[in-house]
Amino acid sequence: MTGIVGYGTYVPKYRLKLSEIAQVWGKDTAEIENGLRISEKAVPGFDEDSVTMAVEAAKKAIAMAGINPSSLQSVYFGSESHPYAVNPSSTTLGEYLGIGNNYFAADLEFACKAATAGMQITTGLIDSENIKYGLVVGSDTAQGKPHDALEYTAASAACAYILGNKETESIAKILEMSSFSSDTPDFWRRDGAKYPSHFGRFTGEPAYFTHVIQEGKNLLAKSKLVPKDFDYCVFHMPNGKFPRVVAKKLGFTPEQLAPSLTVDKIGNPYSASSLMGLASVLDSAKPKQKIFFVSYGSGAGSDGFIFETTKEILQKQKKTIPVLKQMEDKIYISYPQYLRQTHTI
Repeated sequence: MTGIVGYGTYVPKYRLKLSEIAQVWGKDTAEIENGLRISEKAVPGFDEDSVTMAVEAAKKAIAMAGINPSSLQSVYFGSESHPYAVNPSSTTLGEYLGIGNNYFAADLEFACKAATAGMQITTGLIDSENIKYGLVVGSDTAQGKPHDALEYTAASAACAYILGNKETESIAKILEMSSFSSDTPDFWRRDGAKYPSHFGRFTGEPAYFTHVIQEGKNLLAKSKLVPKDFDYCVFHMPNGKFPRVVAKKLGFTPEQLAPSLTVDKIGNPYSASSLMGLASVLDSAKPKQKIFFVSYGSGAGSDGFIFETTKEILQKQKKTIPVLKQMEDKIYISYPQYLRQTHTI
């Protein structure tokens, strides 16, 4: 059975408080923070992009998996902020890691669920015995136009997962997976446009909630399980409010959700969002615990997974720096410095 054999995360040190943004645009800080349930977000350094962050996350995943990089036979890179419009991030990453040349590679785009789509592809390749190990990365230096609602939540981070099917190496088996997709234009960026556009409140009910809840219901029906059968739940986190609402609607408790809520500390790093929440859960999970997971990507679609941890997780947890610890290692910057570092000016 295919499962996770290693994972790694990277959170930039720089943080921008939402109060800095609100002050510049004359907005009420308390109103914004209470509405979004976020107080600060992670910001990349001047010389960081989605590939450099992916490299850091992937190196940690390889170290945890305890395999040679040349053992990887696929690299799927999910992002909506690839450094180049034409020039693959996946092969740049593969070259740096020393994978070699004999591997499947592709850059994936499906808004914030690009990387979870890559996880499904990799699972298929492993289940069909075409590969033994595959690397999946979700990495974004998320863009939000100045004075747009997205500017308050769009953040930066990277997650990397290595999948395989050796029982003695897996820390979390994939028990089920499915998807729910539609043509719902709630969020988009035209070719050549620097910043994305969105339909504001339309991105909530007919987009995020419809897809995440329906996929959640499909996953529960397929697995014949109910919310109380799970120890944890993880959802895509466009802000701090949405995952809390959707968890309640599906029947999960605040205690099942709390360990995954990385959005409260770093904002929404797009393709890395739900996978960062999963990593935070895996940092403290115990053997034989079930994890309910649903991502979301505008456009629109949700990918669902059910994971069950194994006894191997206890040893491999010792090989990583917990997400919570990374999030506390931070340096606050001003709004002008944020604009310079993200090349907005």
